[in-house]
Amino acid sequence: MCRHEGGAAYMAEADGKMNQLPGIAMVTRGPGAANAHVGLHTAWQDSTPLVLFVGLIPFAHRGREAFQEFDIKSWFDTGAKRVMVLDAAERASEVVAEAMFSAMSGRPGPVVVGLPEDIIQEEIDATLHPVIPVAEGGMTVTDWKALKAALSEAEKPLFVVGGNDWTQQGATALTNWLEDHHIPAAAEWRCEGTIPFDSPSYVGPIGYGRPKPTYNLLEETDLLVFVGTVPGDVITDGYLARQDWSKKNFLVTIDPSLRGRSGPVSHQIVAKPDSFIRDLTLMNLPVRQEWKAWTERMRGEQEKFSTPPEATPSEGQARMDTLMANLVASLPEDAMVTLGAGEHTNWAHRYFPTQRYASMISARNGSMGYSVPSAIAASLAYPGRRVVTIAGDGEFLMNGQELATAAQYGATPLVVVMDNQEYGTIRSHQERHYPHRISGTQLKNPDFALMAQAFGGFGVRVEKDADVPGALEAALRDRRGQDVRPHPPRRGAARQGVLTFAPAAHTVARNGGLSRVPGPRTMLNPPVPRE
Repeated sequence: MCRHEGGAAYMAEADGKMNQLPGIAMVTRGPGAANAHVGLHTAWQDSTPLVLFVGLIPFAHRGREAFQEFDIKSWFDTGAKRVMVLDAAERASEVVAEAMFSAMSGRPGPVVVGLPEDIIQEEIDATLHPVIPVAEGGMTVTDWKALKAALSEAEKPLFVVGGNDWTQQGATALTNWLEDHHIPAAAEWRCEGTIPFDSPSYVGPIGYGRPKPTYNLLEETDLLVFVGTVPGDVITDGYLARQDWSKKNFLVTIDPSLRGRSGPVSHQIVAKPDSFIRDLTLMNLPVRQEWKAWTERMRGEQEKFSTPPEATPSEGQARMDTLMANLVASLPEDAMVTLGAGEHTNWAHRYFPTQRYASMISARNGSMGYSVPSAIAASLAYPGRRVVTIAGDGEFLMNGQELATAAQYGATPLVVVMDNQEYGTIRSHQERHYPHRISGTQLKNPDFALMAQAFGGFGVRVEKDADVPGALEAALRDRRGQDVRPHPPRRGAARQGVLTFAPAAHTVARNGGLSRVPGPRTMLNPPVPRE
């Protein structure tokens, strides 16, 4: 039970990213369906399997503008793989089986199922429809020979991995094969972890905020192999990079339509990642010294980019660099990070040590409000793992009320809130394109630490850099169950943690003008279970 349908849809979408099975959300008609639409759009653009069940008015009331009536097909047809309505009670299991199949087959995505009120009240025999198997594809002999020939001719090959259709077994097998052959791999934006952060073959993320050497990879490589994703808008910097039709691009995706791709396609292999990797690992190629030198050069650039800054605090106000340096040093190997949208995500992209598949859960469609719901979903799915989310102040307030859900069900993520009292990404675009014409980006915020405590969690506000290590340790100690909070929850309650973290400065509107003032930052912790 979530506090808002948008939060519920985000949690289901995050669940679909983690588990290779559709996340499930159930909402009411009209307003509930409208609120869930944001999660549906995220699932559509991020290729995430999701099934949204929507309550509908009784059949007898259709077309009379009944209470909360809406046209489910008109609303969702353009943003879902399929929209279905249960029109006969005896078809209930069949419709569910079809919905699950549609969400997972081909390019994964969202499916909407309408449930009329009168139909779901009927009693039927509980006969279950068999699960419909999903085809995984694989390399044909022609595919295998074409890829082997392209790799044999390439001097600077590069793999790009992405999407949500992976398993840890497949990710590990690909990593081993790449390392054995000294071939580099980059990660699609907000898909880090498929190739481990510390792998000698991993050369960094390709997306917004990437360093220039990583961006240059797209033009420098003579063979690109995309696995689980395609060269879309973000990877190609607005369809500008990798547009030379003489370049070789191999696209490995189960989607035969190649929806969302940009630039040339030399060869498509219709396969899910695991099936492709199963066949790829049978391909033994001689180790090439030019591959080794190419991979080591780009790996060196990634290591320079991702090495955490000095952990010792500086004088003055709290800095995200200090927070990340201390956080990274405290993380276990299986730590997870979730992200919404905004410039605050750049620190996690750069420094968070993603070591396995699904250790970074984020919204690649740039949807704000995703951080807290996705962190709760991750914490509930993997209760033994350290889950961290980094949120902006505006982004946090879009679904921060889901801390109540965390408290109710025992989710325990650490939430870092960058409170600069503005929509930072939009502000940066305004500064770049319309200097000194700031409009609609300044925020008046509550005390996030007090919010965390009000929801029964741990909350601390950090304004000085010298206080960052102690505040982080207190938040992590609280999450481990040690009693450091001023207001312990009642017996059996869990605790989320919120650390409000202040950037060096932010700008607020004052009496029609602008003034530079210090900015707060916050950390939040969900409740820790108590005996």
